[in-house]
Amino acid sequence: MKFESGIVVMSSAGERPVNGKRELTEGLAAQILEHIRGGGLPAGTHLTAQELAERFNVSRFPIGQALQLLAAKGVLVHERNRGYFVSTVKNASPESLGLTTRNDVSDVYFRIAEDHLQSRLPDPASETYLKDTYRLTKTQLNAVLGRIAQEGWAERRPGYGWSFSPMLTTPESLEQTYRVRLALEPAALLEPTYRLDRDIAARCREAELRLLGGAIETDSADALHERGVRFHEAIIGASGNPFFLEAVRRINRVRRLLSYRSMVDRKRYRKQCEEHLQILDLLERERNEDASQALRRHLEHTIGNLQEIRPILEH
Repeated sequence: MKFESGIVVMSSAGERPVNGKRELTEGLAAQILEHIRGGGLPAGTHLTAQELAERFNVSRFPIGQALQLLAAKGVLVHERNRGYFVSTVKNASPESLGLTTRNDVSDVYFRIAEDHLQSRLPDPASETYLKDTYRLTKTQLNAVLGRIAQEGWAERRPGYGWSFSPMLTTPESLEQTYRVRLALEPAALLEPTYRLDRDIAARCREAELRLLGGAIETDSADALHERGVRFHEAIIGASGNPFFLEAVRRINRVRRLLSYRSMVDRKRYRKQCEEHLQILDLLERERNEDASQALRRHLEHTIGNLQEIRPILEH
């Protein structure tokens, strides 16, 4: 199965090995570039290796190599003792820079995810089994398992391999995560300490307008998911109450599996972008009660859409 055009998910083990440090570096560089473009990060934005390593679930070393590559291609500016900053040529595409957009480690992540959803993985699964089945090096296996563990759908078993959680493998479980968000997110907008930074609001707006301009059809599943996560975490993070944000972040980490699969159907994304822009308009005008109600309707629409795409989620 393919979760998404542009991210190839091989249906059976052993079709090709994952290899090549250059390919990994270029793949990460392409992901960082899409993060810059998709997030509407303005020129001068400081990018830290630690933040990017956490976002893409890899160590800081390959992130550092990818940042060096982007600096060499002019997308970033490196300042000694200060780090990397977004340059004025941030809108270059990975293709125009000659970057390999394929990231085989991500491909294997999606293969494992699909095998888990289809109940094809042994439980528990030894690291030797996973390494041999998906033809991974030890470093690559650690990167994939680190990402999976951070998202909460697998954990290491003492003395033997990895156990995969059945918690988020059904349409019902995905709907349950949205119902928790329905209880939390509108309330966060009503906190007395709420304050949405103008620059953050502007970046959110730019990301939505970019999608409406055509990126809905061309962005990867990863990019689409991250855009939605960034929007909701940005407006919830402005509440001034860190417990709201931590709860939403935890939910966002564990709902990825079925969220990726739901992105096969993209027709509803235009309406979602328009609803995001409406919520931003209300927040910027400090009409937080109206924004809270608009966010509630937005999440209710999403829950309703889940019923329409249930055959995709159950595939």
